[in-house]
Parts: sequence; C-alpha cells; structure tokens
Amino acid sequence: GAPEPKTKMQWALYCCDELTGLIVAVALVKPDKKLSSVTVDSVMKKWNSTSFAAGVDRKQIKECEPRLGIPLEEFVGIALSAMQAIHEDLGL
Repeated sequence: GAPEPKTKMQWALYCCDELTGLIVAVALVKPDKKLSSVTVDSVMKKWNSTSFAAGVDRKQIKECEPRLGIPLEEFVGIALSAMQAIHEDLGL
C-alpha cells in the first residue's frame, strides 16, 4: 500500500479521497442526481448506513478529526462546498 501520510496536506487529501466517493454516491441517489441537492445532513444520514456506499472507508475519512483537528461534519461541509463549486466539471 501507499506510505502513511505525514503532512497535514497529505492527511487532508487522504481523508477527502474517500469522502468524495461518499458525496458522489449521495448525489446519485437524489432524484435529480445533482450535488446541489446534497446537504451535510444528507451525507451524515448515509454515513451511518454502512450498507450504503459500502466500499467507502469511513474510518479513513474520520481521520480528519485527530489528524487535522476538523470535526467530521465540518470536514464534510468543506468537501461538499468545494465539489458543488465545480459541479459542472464533475457532471453532477
């Protein structure tokens, strides 16, 4: 496997990598399949459903708390806002 992240930037990318997959999965189950319909609450509701997007490593995402000092819900909000800003590039 890849070496363990060392810098805060490496940890941010490591945690966000899995999170983007979860956010896309949440968008794809919305009726309009748009990132604009996704909220932090909708992501957090799916977070607890381990059968939803089962391939997403939630433990990897949750490392945002000890490694970056960012609470999970805030981290989800940061990633979601960034993805919504480039939704056209993502086709969502």
